[in-house]
Amino acid sequence: MEINLHIEKAKKGDQVAFTYLLNHYWNEVYGFMLKRTENETDSEDVTIETFSKAFDKIATYNPEFQFNTWLIAIAKNVHIDLLRKKKSSHLVEITDEEDQQAYNVADTSPSVEDALITEQNLSRLLHFIKELKPHYQEVIQLRYFQEMSYQEIADQLSEPLSNVKIKLLRAKKLLAEIIVSKK
Repeated sequence: MEINLHIEKAKKGDQVAFTYLLNHYWNEVYGFMLKRTENETDSEDVTIETFSKAFDKIATYNPEFQFNTWLIAIAKNVHIDLLRKKKSSHLVEITDEEDQQAYNVADTSPSVEDALITEQNLSRLLHFIKELKPHYQEVIQLRYFQEMSYQEIADQLSEPLSNVKIKLLRAKKLLAEIIVSKK
């Protein structure tokens, strides 16, 4: 019951409800992806993208199904997209089964309304990012907008990989605090 209440609040744009759902389901989605990818970085990226897509499309959630099942379905599709991207850019080896799954995915092209909502959400997010210190803005920009790997960011900034990971973790935490405080 409590989950359904938070889902309904989230559908109305309640940021506290979004945070609750994120905190409640993060470990389940991340753990599921970690088993599939066997890579912490990819698992984190897929999990973040999963929640982003889920929250953008929460109005389409059908309460006849479990919320975690819906999130896992989104995570699977995000993972398939990641596999496609890696295959096309790095010629990553994937199994025939994964290859077949990638081609059986339904068209998820955003509608005009989806694009508008995404643009509005992106505009708000960029506003919040600008409130971070410049070095945090930079790592967020490189990782999530230029889609650089942790190693590429470390090379570009001439910093150790561990520093980049810590900076990104801290930047995400501060950004989350800013978003929650602005409700």
